[in-house]
Amino acid sequence: MKKIAINSKNAPEAIGPYSQAIRNGNIVFLSGQIPLDPNTMEIVEGIEAQINQVFENLSQVIKAAGASFDDVAKLNIYLTDLSNFGLVNEIMKNYFTEPFPARAAIGVASLPKNSLVEADGFLMLD
Repeated sequence: MKKIAINSKNAPEAIGPYSQAIRNGNIVFLSGQIPLDPNTMEIVEGIEAQINQVFENLSQVIKAAGASFDDVAKLNIYLTDLSNFGLVNEIMKNYFTEPFPARAAIGVASLPKNSLVEADGFLMLD
């Protein structure tokens, strides 16, 4: 199998030597998305706005892969403050439906560009 880069002009450009996503066979690996506004490449303000922006950025990359949130098999959420775990759960319900993806929520000391949240994961396509 050959890996194929997936990129969306509607999501933030990669800020390093990586692709927004890579497809290999029927699996799409999503790189981490932080809450960058794709138009300004600036971090949005506030934890609720940041969580929503991360999911919006993931959505654009997922769409570029020809998929939807229903295809997400595994999601990893990284938070600089785990007290925001409940807020992530509430906002996540606006993007995902049952059966929800497998998920990890991980507390971290810091994230790129001082963001408060980041998410990555992978999709399973038919």
